[in-house]
Amino acid sequence: MISKDSIESAYCFIHQKWRVYKFSTIDWQKDDIEYAIAQYVEGMDRQLYTDIANGKQDFLTDHSTFAKDMQEAEERLEKFLNVNQ
Repeated sequence: MISKDSIESAYCFIHQKWRVYKFSTIDWQKDDIEYAIAQYVEGMDRQLYTDIANGKQDFLTDHSTFAKDMQEAEERLEKFLNVNQ
């Protein structure tokens, strides 16, 4: 079972980074966010990552789909939070 704390922590981190990323016009800032998320994913609860990745092997770590993945991750984590309240 995934702890509520794990879900909340992941949601907060991804939500914050996604808000900056999607409005940023600075390439190095976006690159830094992609790197930070990739590092976060490495230490993330494996079951939680598997659940939000929904079968995608390179979820949140592929530059070409990063923005789409971030939006999906935020939405899925928000649903998990609402279910676990």
